[in-house]
Amino acid sequence: MRTFFRYILEEQDIRTLDDFLPPYRKAAAQLGAENVDPSRSTFEAWFYNGRRPQKTFRRVIVEMLGYSIADLWTEVPAGTVPDFRPLSSTSPTAPHANLGMDLDHMKRTGAMAVQRAKQFLLGADRDRVGDDTLGLLNDDLVRLVGAYPREPLSEIWTDLLETQEQVFRTLESGRVRPSQLRELHFNAGVLAFLVAKGFNDMEQRDHASTMARVAASHARDAEHDGLSALVEGLKSLIAFWADKPTDALHYARQGGHIAANLKGTVGLWLLGLEARAAAVLGDEGTVRSANQLSTERRDRVVLDDLDELGGLLTYSREKQLYYSVEAEALLGHGGAHLAAQAEDAVRAFSDPEAPFWAFGDLAGTQCDLALVRLHSEDVEGAAAALRPVLDLPYSHRNNGIIVSAQRVRQALMSGPARTAIAARQLQEEIEIFPPRRPALPG
Repeated sequence: MRTFFRYILEEQDIRTLDDFLPPYRKAAAQLGAENVDPSRSTFEAWFYNGRRPQKTFRRVIVEMLGYSIADLWTEVPAGTVPDFRPLSSTSPTAPHANLGMDLDHMKRTGAMAVQRAKQFLLGADRDRVGDDTLGLLNDDLVRLVGAYPREPLSEIWTDLLETQEQVFRTLESGRVRPSQLRELHFNAGVLAFLVAKGFNDMEQRDHASTMARVAASHARDAEHDGLSALVEGLKSLIAFWADKPTDALHYARQGGHIAANLKGTVGLWLLGLEARAAAVLGDEGTVRSANQLSTERRDRVVLDDLDELGGLLTYSREKQLYYSVEAEALLGHGGAHLAAQAEDAVRAFSDPEAPFWAFGDLAGTQCDLALVRLHSEDVEGAAAALRPVLDLPYSHRNNGIIVSAQRVRQALMSGPARTAIAARQLQEEIEIFPPRRPALPG
């Protein structure tokens, strides 16, 4: 049996354990994994016999080659050229060649952007550019909004900060006509929203909160209630992933008041955020009422300018299902019906070509499915659901994904099946799912 794993290695002229170990050990070092070298017979069983590796080796192989274990151990018929989608945009023959900036540099450049935004708010002249300039800025905005949920942060971070700087310079130029100010402030607010989300994904919460304030200021100057409500949702999101559910509930409700008369999906997102925060607080009544209201309002949605931009600025039916399932999972619920809904949510985000697809949402639904199965004492099913998350490369491990995986670990430790061998093995795997360097390459 000739697997895709063997095909890739042969393409790199790797056919023996001695050829395999140098790049394999490099990948293991990037993961901080130790003592995980395969024996010669183990490697030959992978290479010649198509035997799947044990869990100990899987993360290193995925890190080394850039593809999921499922794809790597798919048979490649003789005479065919495989066409599998890599887990990141890097080449499977050189998966670590260009995975973006390191964490320290990202933090430095991000801190400079925050300082720049503060200076702007503290008194820049925004008084009075051509249509071509505005068109270019709008094109950049649309591209970045679409790319954010689909690509690793390290691949778009520099572009995002540079585009924000261009909008600041345009606003400060003194050449902006009054009729252009509202559009420029809207663009600046959306960009600040994305930068704030980026800081949250890097677990830089102070910077995320500062940039959220910048986004809120621009939303007010643009006189755009939808964007103002969206920023309150972002504040709720930041608090939620910082394990501050009371604050998350407050911001979600505050945004809900702003969005009360809006017809786009931002109001539904805020209800979803309210339900998730309430679930962490154990407030089952609020979870039920928020989700019920969200369901009732879905059929009355009229897509607005935020929804047309897409990405993080719209709340699809699929994401609504994801949030609804997550709230139930956080309440500690399980059962066949909820498990079926969780499986539907995973399937909904399993097509990367879907317009609403986001790697973070896919990982979130997989973690939720693992939780629901654990609440039904199905440890093996939970492990299967979580496997793709644990196999994610560093570049895709943002703060939300790491926290979600840790919630599965907490459920394992406190659940009735915690002493089972499968439960202990899964706990160990989540423990070595690196909490450091979220959203970044190794």
